[in-house]
Amino acid sequence: MEVKIGVQHTPREIVLESGLSAEEVESAVGEALNGKAQLLSLTDDKGRKVLVPADRIAYVEIGEPTARRVGFGAL
Repeated sequence: MEVKIGVQHTPREIVLESGLSAEEVESAVGEALNGKAQLLSLTDDKGRKVLVPADRIAYVEIGEPTARRVGFGAL
């Protein structure tokens, strides 16, 4: 699952590939925004943990990863 996190006062977004389902990511974001957790904590496919302060989250996009196309003939 591809997750993009926008952080307030930061020009770039955080993009990670996670093995979690969309429902699990949505649940983690909901807990962080409802005040149940101080940090949004997600782990990517390589085992790296991403921590974002809950009060700095601007937006979260959850979607399927896109396959990268190689070559000139790919449409």
